[in-house]
Amino acid sequence: MVKNALVTGSCGLIGSEVSLHLGRHGFRIFGIDNNERAVFFGPEGDTSWSLQRLRDSLPDYSHFNVDIRDRTRILRLVAEVKPSVIIHTAAQPSHDRAAAIPFEDFDTNAVGTLNLLEAARRACPESPFVHMSTNKVYGDLPNTIALRELETRWDYHDPQYENGIPETFSIDQSKHSIFGASKIASDVMVQEYGRYFGMPTCCLRGGCLTGPNHSGVELHGFLSYLVRCNIEEREYKVFGYKGKQVRDNIHSEDVANFMLAFCNAPRCGEVYNIGGGKENSCSILEAFGMVEELTGTAQKYTYIDQNRIGDHICYYSDLRKMKAHYPGWEITRSLRDVFREIVDSWHVRLHRPSYAATNVSG
Repeated sequence: MVKNALVTGSCGLIGSEVSLHLGRHGFRIFGIDNNERAVFFGPEGDTSWSLQRLRDSLPDYSHFNVDIRDRTRILRLVAEVKPSVIIHTAAQPSHDRAAAIPFEDFDTNAVGTLNLLEAARRACPESPFVHMSTNKVYGDLPNTIALRELETRWDYHDPQYENGIPETFSIDQSKHSIFGASKIASDVMVQEYGRYFGMPTCCLRGGCLTGPNHSGVELHGFLSYLVRCNIEEREYKVFGYKGKQVRDNIHSEDVANFMLAFCNAPRCGEVYNIGGGKENSCSILEAFGMVEELTGTAQKYTYIDQNRIGDHICYYSDLRKMKAHYPGWEITRSLRDVFREIVDSWHVRLHRPSYAATNVSG
């Protein structure tokens, strides 16, 4: 019997990846995406190309141009589809953009999530519900950890965080950005529906989720946008921390693999920090060096001596809880693999000759 999977934000990076992944595992995909990314970020954020890719790759893909803020339509749609799995990736995703559109941000991230949770509770409470949260729920509290400054990056000096930030780290009493606050609301609500109603839910607090199918823009999509700037010889803006701020990067396919692992063995009200971990972490300066090595083009950038509000100086995910609960899951793409794929993808999308392979040794 074919199982139905409902994927919100199905044309985004993670939504499209998990749609294809679940489709390969026998699910029929029902996608919700109204291309709001083009509204939030302009033409460069448009994901119409991704919708076409889904239709070409999944012959029985069903698409719904529905806004998750539309409670009536969401309740009706979930009741009609009765999905065996719900993957919720739709969001207003920009740390910076949220302050200019606080109502749209909160209604999308918090209220939209509540709409889906209640629709699931009414129609299919036994179906695993996976919510794509964010590491921004920790606010700027990670910046209070003792750090050491190295030549090209910041790193944790406190041995307690040698493996990164664990799920037990506080989300309280810190500055989050408006985006971080709205995502906390959705994160806690997903946990509550799991703990209060006994529903199989989890929050995935993502680091830098990336891959070759990301429509990276300046306000969202760190590696994808950085690579595009390099290839087009655009100027990249570095905001504060000497360009030594660190992020961990995980390929979208590895995220999709974990989502399927959770759906196959769900738990109630769980939280996982999902990212590339320490091994897949890099600073902006280190990212410049890696992309320059791949493309042979020097990175143009300007430094702005003002960090983004609530931004992390150093953040990478402690993956030990994920691996303990799901020992069959692991990171399959190294940081260099991720860079190679993104470089090649932008060469194809921008109709440039791909010379990445000829510039890499080993």
